[in-house]
Amino acid sequence: MGMAIETRLSEQLACYLDLASDEAKVTAANMANIDTPGYKAEGFDFTAEMQKAMGEVDQAAGVQAVRVQPEDGLIARPDGNDVSMDREGLNLSEAQLKFKTGVALLKIEYQQVMDAIQSGAK
Repeated sequence: MGMAIETRLSEQLACYLDLASDEAKVTAANMANIDTPGYKAEGFDFTAEMQKAMGEVDQAAGVQAVRVQPEDGLIARPDGNDVSMDREGLNLSEAQLKFKTGVALLKIEYQQVMDAIQSGAK
C-alpha cells in the first residue's frame, strides 16, 4: 500500500477537478436532451460551488454534491426545450479547459512535494 501525499492545495485542486468534471457531466446531459420536449437546461454556479468546496476542505468536512438547477433566461423553442448546442458546446469547452488547467496545476504541486522529499532525503 502506497503512501498518500496530500497538501491543502492538492485537496483544493482535487475539488476543482471534481467540479470541472461535474460541469462537463451537466453539459453532456443538456446536450443529450436537445430533442426532449419541455427539457430545461441545467447548470450550477461554478464559482459559488468552488468557494463552498474550499470551506469544506478547510473544515475537513466531506465535500457535498453540487447544487444543479435550471438555467434562467434561456430562450425556449416552441416545444419548451431551451437547450442551445452553441451554448452547451462553449460550456463543454470551458469545462475541458478548467480540467486540463487543474491537472497541470496538480502535477506542479506534486512535483514540488516530491522535490522537497528528495532534497530532505539527501
